[in-house]
Amino acid sequence: MNRIFLDVHALQTVPPSNLNRDDTGAPKTAVYGGVPRARVSSQAWKRATREYFDDEHLLDPSELGVRTKKVVEVLAGRISGLEASLDEATAQQLAAEVIQATGLKIEVPKRKASAAKDGESEPLPEAKYLVFLSSRQIDGLARLALDGAADIKAYLKDKDTKARAKQIADTRHSVDIALFGRMVADVTDISVDAAVQVAHAISVHRAETESDYYTAVDDQNTDAEPGAGMIGTVDFNSATLYRYAALSVQQLLDNLGQGLREDEPVTTPVRRAVEAFVNGFVSSLPKGKINTFGNHTLPDAVVVKLRTTRPISFVAAFEDPVRGDQGGHIREASERLAEYIPDIERAYGNEDSTLTWVLRVGAGTQKLAGIGTETDSLTDLVTAVGQAVTERLEKPE
Repeated sequence: MNRIFLDVHALQTVPPSNLNRDDTGAPKTAVYGGVPRARVSSQAWKRATREYFDDEHLLDPSELGVRTKKVVEVLAGRISGLEASLDEATAQQLAAEVIQATGLKIEVPKRKASAAKDGESEPLPEAKYLVFLSSRQIDGLARLALDGAADIKAYLKDKDTKARAKQIADTRHSVDIALFGRMVADVTDISVDAAVQVAHAISVHRAETESDYYTAVDDQNTDAEPGAGMIGTVDFNSATLYRYAALSVQQLLDNLGQGLREDEPVTTPVRRAVEAFVNGFVSSLPKGKINTFGNHTLPDAVVVKLRTTRPISFVAAFEDPVRGDQGGHIREASERLAEYIPDIERAYGNEDSTLTWVLRVGAGTQKLAGIGTETDSLTDLVTAVGQAVTERLEKPE
């Protein structure tokens, strides 16, 4: 099968906001083209995309995973759900033993161990780092624990049983694990290479960080008690962002491979994952300071490319920052893209094997109308992309 890559590009304008903070609380920035740009990290947008899958019911809960240090607590809850007659302590012991059988190292965090010495209940052990497990992997490990519930330590000493625990943790991956990958430091052979790469979103123009000085009044103060009950500052910026993500359909197919349902063709779960990703990446928004700024926007323009060569970001169109001399950045940014995309495709692309779709709003994005097939809505875009991926997968080499 030919290599298949999906590139998703978006121009999105956000008003005063602080989507993604650095260690000082200020919006993240980067220098590109010799000038400071607003920046939103790839981690922030990947997190927002994963949350969108669940919040908007784009995928069934059985196709999603959980990323947590509290793997013993999560597994114990699933064990109790499958066998209600077990007491809580037994379920927790079974969970801890099975988690260790997969090769993951767990321990009681020192701060929680210290608190237990002061009279609090005995805390559960946790992984030293975030562990990403699919719902179906948790189910499988819970059933394994119940199979050996009579004497779990002896049960897991068997080499084949221990290998089974590890196999369960490395098969039937959820869609979000298949897309975004999983790095397991203690058991590297159950790590999962991500099918998706997400760039840090940066502004197409020079951006400056500003500060909002605020005061809050104490409602119970009397006229004899003038002044604010609280004062402070919040840093923010505003920007037209260029966002980019690349998806390897072949890697996604490989990652989902052993998680496919028996009653559906191989292309079906891949299509669900592709459509969920395109929808979630385009529509999601990191939630940093969202209550303070209410910066709910959607992209002004989305360009999706399905290609067989290699992923290509169009960020170089903005290496020379957009000036915004005519009041605003989206029109010039769209013009830049409309000029740059044909040039880069001519030089490095493969027109015969590349498909392009465009979703845009507003007169400022008019220049992008001619670079691909226009879609009327995000739903139409998602459906068209999903269908094209399916056809490419089904096409013989």
